Amino acid sequence: MDDDNKLILERKRKLDNLKEKVNPYPNIFEKNHNTLQLHSDYDNDDKELLSEKSKNISIAGRLLTIREMGNSIFADLHDEHGKIQIYIQPNTLDERSSLVLSNLDLGDIVGVNGILFKTKTNELTIKISEILLLAKSLRPLPEKFHGIADIEIKYRQRYLDLMINKDSRNLFKERSKIITTIRDHFIKHDFLEIETPMMHTIPGGALAKPFITHHNALDLDLFLRIAPELFLKRCIIGGFEKIFEINRSFRNEGLSVKHNPEFTMIEFYIAYQNYLFLMNFIEDIFETIKSSLKITDVLKYQGTKINIKKPFKRIKFYDALINYNNEINNKNMNDIKFLKNYSNDNGISLSDDNSLYLIQLDIFEKTVEKELIDPTFIIEYPTAVSPLARSLDNNPDVVERFELFIAGREIANGFSELNNPQEQAERFIKQSKLKHEEKMSHDKDFVKALEYGMPPTAGAGIGIDRLIMLLTDSSSIRDVLLFPLMKPKN
Repeated sequence: MDDDNKLILERKRKLDNLKEKVNPYPNIFEKNHNTLQLHSDYDNDDKELLSEKSKNISIAGRLLTIREMGNSIFADLHDEHGKIQIYIQPNTLDERSSLVLSNLDLGDIVGVNGILFKTKTNELTIKISEILLLAKSLRPLPEKFHGIADIEIKYRQRYLDLMINKDSRNLFKERSKIITTIRDHFIKHDFLEIETPMMHTIPGGALAKPFITHHNALDLDLFLRIAPELFLKRCIIGGFEKIFEINRSFRNEGLSVKHNPEFTMIEFYIAYQNYLFLMNFIEDIFETIKSSLKITDVLKYQGTKINIKKPFKRIKFYDALINYNNEINNKNMNDIKFLKNYSNDNGISLSDDNSLYLIQLDIFEKTVEKELIDPTFIIEYPTAVSPLARSLDNNPDVVERFELFIAGREIANGFSELNNPQEQAERFIKQSKLKHEEKMSHDKDFVKALEYGMPPTAGAGIGIDRLIMLLTDSSSIRDVLLFPLMKPKN
């Protein structure tokens, strides 16, 4: 029998001891404080004043350290907000509390009642008069539970990471605060939050490979949402003018430090505006986040300083392609043979289609993106790789589109929406014929909706997970997802 199993059996024995006289799993404990309140209210009081103000404290949490010192016991009780030291004199406890104390283990969840005081080292402490077991920890904590270094444990058993790592808890609190800040920004600007389906009959709204599922009752294959775009634009057609959705979307792509097949983004649409408005609006979102998080114009991400003060840089797609590739210029930029040779010489893998615009996009993704450290809007993409975006009035080969890059990663994508139903139908047909796996299906129902008329509209999506990575200095997307997708151990 291994050591862990021995420890589990020992803990189960203690649980059996408790069952004889107490309920080890009560359904409620009335607490009147948490650790944050205690430290906020009493840390600065001197011992005498604390003695005068001290009252019965009821608090609950998990025991993560227990220290015996002669006839006394000190322990640290942790809750969501932090920790507080507790002090126990076993000979002062009643029979029930004594039974609980003699059967405690690290990791047990307890409720305690007592009076505040400060130790000789001036540490705020609760002198316990009563201790109740609220849940027994039957499994021992990892050996180095004061800081899980094992990534496998951290991601697969996130509950352990949250249980013992305050920094992890704070990161996910920060995530929640960022999302709330973004939501409040949209509501403040009169955007309506709506919900759209997560199961689609046709994969659409973005260029990506979908996950396929099946509805048994209808005997119908369905696709998990790649993006909510086409449904959100149906709402604009229906008469809403400013809408947003914070959504979960799914793309059947590889795992990496910046990719998880299930991810969170916000998409928003506004009628009677264009892509220039969107870029200004996104800059304002960053200003709101900076104010909410109390951060400066300069972030430090993975050791690199990033200036997020607006206005952000704006560079045209083809200008960026030339600026960051010394051998590419206006003369050879549209020469497929040259671009293939250039890609081969520089180790750039190309898409199966080998069309001019996909080759240009592949080169851009491999050579330009990584250079875009400070916030940069790349604007005016090729029409061929932007099937839902409106073309420039003076150049049908280029669209009113942008992508925002920060720290070498795409953070946002937006454009003036194509609202010409005939042109949209033609674009869908061209896209559906591509060999490349990232293609778009011909959504006839959406074209039908467009035929009723959609006003001039601009829409954008912001990758929430990557944004939070940036703002929390997290190196991997898995660090900012509570439960990232992991390959089963078996």
